[in-house]
Amino acid sequence: MTHRIKALFVHLLTATGAVFAMLAMLAAVKEMWDVMFMWLVVAFVVDGIDGPLARKYDVKTNAPEFDGVIMDLIIDYLTYVFIPAYALFASGLLAGWTGWFAIIVITFTSAMYYSDTRMKTKDNSFSGFPGCWNMAIIVIFATTPNHWVIMAVVAILAVAMFLPLKFIHPVRTERWRMISLPVALAWVVFAAWAAWGNFSVNPIANIGLIVTTLYLMLAGLAQQWTDPKSV
Repeated sequence: MTHRIKALFVHLLTATGAVFAMLAMLAAVKEMWDVMFMWLVVAFVVDGIDGPLARKYDVKTNAPEFDGVIMDLIIDYLTYVFIPAYALFASGLLAGWTGWFAIIVITFTSAMYYSDTRMKTKDNSFSGFPGCWNMAIIVIFATTPNHWVIMAVVAILAVAMFLPLKFIHPVRTERWRMISLPVALAWVVFAAWAAWGNFSVNPIANIGLIVTTLYLMLAGLAQQWTDPKSV
């Protein structure tokens, strides 16, 4: 198999994320939140795999007619932002104007962030909260906090997108990667486990989901605090 064919297969793998996004959306419309999150977890796994493969097979050189970065951003916006935001709105966790506030803030700020050319730091982390609303909202589904708490979380994360705060990429950020990558894999397991049980079957899954999410959200801030020059 030539490098070009391998590179094309990487693009095809990335494009499957759009299919998983559609399957997640169809489940969301039917309010099958467990199924929706399962498909979002699958899309998350694909997103974690296709990047290293794209660099390994140098898709920019071997299959330049397809822009993997644009494709990835489109799919990420659907699976990380748009569908989770819809789920938060339609689930009833936010009533009345609070639901409208959340989806407008999430979708608008994320669109601005995803088009920001300054979103990456020099160590391949993210500058500002990287719009991983899928991670935040699945925890909200697992814990069902008060609607004011949810509103506060949405507001804080939306503002954090545009602050000089560091958030790790568990695959590309080299510092602590020996910890971050296993934690990201554990997040996948706990997220799938929690969603499969509709967030009520096993509290261990929910606890694991919360702990791994907190690490992935806060590890970059800890790195920044110990090494301010990393941003």
